This record gives sequence, C-alpha cells and structure tokens, in this order.
Amino acid sequence: MTTQVVSRPRVLADVIPGGIVRNVSLVLGAAALTGAAAQIALPLPFTPVPISLATFAVLLSGAALGPLRGGLAMVLYLAAGVTGVPWFSDQNSGFGFPSFGYIIGFVLAATLVGALAQRGTDRSVGGVVWLMVLGNLVIYAVGVPYLAASIGVDLPQALALGTLPFLIGDGLKIALAAGLLPGAWRLVGGSGSGAGRPAR
Repeated sequence: MTTQVVSRPRVLADVIPGGIVRNVSLVLGAAALTGAAAQIALPLPFTPVPISLATFAVLLSGAALGPLRGGLAMVLYLAAGVTGVPWFSDQNSGFGFPSFGYIIGFVLAATLVGALAQRGTDRSVGGVVWLMVLGNLVIYAVGVPYLAASIGVDLPQALALGTLPFLIGDGLKIALAAGLLPGAWRLVGGSGSGAGRPAR
C-alpha cells in the first residue's frame, strides 16, 4: 500500500483538470473576458477615463487563475490591444489614449492578486475585500500618474479625474467579489491554504 500526496487546489482554476491545454484556454478566456467587460462602459463627460467592468474582470481573473496565468492573460489583453484588437474600453486599441496606464496596471494587479490568492486569501470575505482593495490601488498607482502625464495636469487633478469618480463603483465590485470567490470555494469544497494532504 502506497501513500501519495494529493495537492489541494491553490486557486480556483486548479479545480479544473488538465495541463497545458487547460492553462492556455484559461489565459485566452480571461483575456477575452476582460475585453468583453471593457465594452460594458459608461463614459463620463468630465474625465477621459470611462467607468467599465474591466477592472472587476482583471482582479477576478487574477484571483481565480493565480499569478502566472492571470498575469499572462493581462499581458495578452494589453499586447493584442496595442497591436490593433479593439477591445479596450470604447473599442479603443493602440496606446495613445489617457487611460492606457490603467491597462498597464492590470498586468501588475492580476499578478499580485493571483500570488496572494494562492495563499488562500480569496477564501474568506475579509480576505477578498483586502485583496481587491490592494489590486485597485495597484491599478490606480500606475493609471493616475500616466493620466496626469497624458493630459498635462498635476497629480491632485489626476486623482480627482481618475480615482474619485470610481470609488463607489469599486466598492460595489469589491462587495460582489467578496460574495463570489468564497462562495465558489464552498461549492468546490476547497478550504485551507493549499498545502498537500496524504491520500491512499
């Protein structure tokens, strides 16, 4: 009789069986999801940055896929958009627009959120709230200075244009994620930090 170690899923994507085909499909799917979510956008007359669901898709993808797959999905989203795929908000592509810095932030945020989710942070409501707040801060940390440089305003003005109008929406998205991620873990029976356990 032999004993082997069966690893618990570290992120939600690990629940899905498969190897490289699964991973490629997840990366492509997360990039496409982000592109679709970016089209659900509401332009605001007083700022060049629209309200969209892209940030929600980015952070959810990072938490569900982990740092490597989540980060690669956002690299693909960014690279395809820069080379002409019109799936940034308002069907934009390229990089010559003021909100492009937020898209750069997507890569960093998805990677960071994924790394923390691997440690089990996404399995409780409080953990998800902290995770999503941190991910949003990373996106703003890149997007707001880029916005300031792009439209020629100082940092306080860029904060007023590129952060303050979105805080209520961010709160709603965080609340939704705080219900979705722990709920998904309960459905698949996952708990704990992802350490291995013996099985026969």
